[in-house]
Amino acid sequence: MKYLVVEDFAGQPIPFLFPDRVDHADMRDQLPYGRVLGAGYVVLKDGEFVCSGGSTELGAMARAEDGSVIKESLQHLPAAE
Repeated sequence: MKYLVVEDFAGQPIPFLFPDRVDHADMRDQLPYGRVLGAGYVVLKDGEFVCSGGSTELGAMARAEDGSVIKESLQHLPAAE
């Protein structure tokens, strides 16, 4: 999967995960948030999110903390009823 981490209006990092067939720039155009903090590809390996690569269109690369941002975001999903 591809991902973007963008800064929300409060300055917090917000991750977006999307299919490989969608361009990073096309996804960025759909988001109402501020600057792009990180971008690239993400896989789940041994229970951890591993981020790599980047987006030449956006001039953003995967950052060391992106996997943690994604994991933290998914841990706070509402429970299924």
